[in-house]
Amino acid sequence: MFLKRCLITALLYNNAHSKERQREKMATLVLIRHGESQWNLENRFTGWIDIPLTDKGREEARRAGEKIKEIKFDKAYTSVLERAIETLSIILKVIGQEKLPTEKDQALNERHYGDLQGLNKAETAKKYGDKQVHIWRRSYDVAPPGGESLKDTAARTLPYFEKKIIPDLKAGKNILVSAHGNSLRSIVMHLDKLTKEQVLKLNLGTGVPIIYEFDKNFNLLSKKELK
Repeated sequence: MFLKRCLITALLYNNAHSKERQREKMATLVLIRHGESQWNLENRFTGWIDIPLTDKGREEARRAGEKIKEIKFDKAYTSVLERAIETLSIILKVIGQEKLPTEKDQALNERHYGDLQGLNKAETAKKYGDKQVHIWRRSYDVAPPGGESLKDTAARTLPYFEKKIIPDLKAGKNILVSAHGNSLRSIVMHLDKLTKEQVLKLNLGTGVPIIYEFDKNFNLLSKKELK
């Protein structure tokens, strides 16, 4: 009898705690890196070149949509590059929110790889050396010739995020962002308070939703990746 009362008490507590958490949750942010592109498949530096998704990339977008279809969004943001726009379009169709207000801006574009854009990564390593290519790809503030470093990417992505997206979240809106590996790494770095050393180890999978939940005071309640 005592054990039964304890179980009932625990269930009532957990139910009340769950309801309280639901009440305090104010906004949801979902970040999604676009599905596999043709140049991802070919191991090329893509940057700002407009390359379409592969069939695998489209399927990744469909699966991402299935994973977040229970969320009712208020607005979406994406870059001006086709692979991110197509990913968002597929997701919105899957979740039945095709008329969702959407804003496109190059501030959310992928990192610009300058002279490396279009080059095969393995061939580039042979040309410039593994060490130099590693520095261009994995350092925080060293840019390839004519391109951007991750620091440069963050310098355009984060002001846009803070000016446009954060006010939406503070207003209690659910926001979906379809963008790119490096522009999203900048946002994750900001939200997770990562150091420049920590963010270099961060890799975002194609088509993997990252969900952040915030309370009414814009404190982070939870983060999860739906792999």
